[in-house]
Amino acid sequence: MKINELRDNDGARKARTRVGRGIGSGKGKTAGSGHKGQKARSGVAINGFEGGQMPIYRRLPKRGFKSLNKGDFQVLNIGRLQQAIDAKKLDAKKPITVETLVEAGVVGKVVDGVRLLAKGELTAKVDITVTGASKGAVEAVEKAGGKVTVA
Repeated sequence: MKINELRDNDGARKARTRVGRGIGSGKGKTAGSGHKGQKARSGVAINGFEGGQMPIYRRLPKRGFKSLNKGDFQVLNIGRLQQAIDAKKLDAKKPITVETLVEAGVVGKVVDGVRLLAKGELTAKVDITVTGASKGAVEAVEKAGGKVTVA
């Protein structure tokens, strides 16, 4: 194969529809907008408009409360921590921090920190430093002989 023989697979590229280019194109004259009316004009933005009736997003009550100060924490279950230790991604003998968890790929992008939760089973003795931890998670780590530091 030569470089001049390279080309896309059949159907890999589809030409865009050029509207308003004659009756033979199938999208000529009104260019798919139908005849007259508000939607046939340019500059129409009627998302959520229900023909003068009160729109559903205004009929329904607002619910709940979203705290502005609530942190965006990555969740780490102790079962997932044990999995990473078993897979040799983490060394249980060394102290585990948020940075080592990210490097090992146990948690993704950390915004406000990592919160340790008690789902799963932990058998390894670990010394872990996280942003937050549930009571159950702290008990489980201490039961395994480890220590949780909340920083």
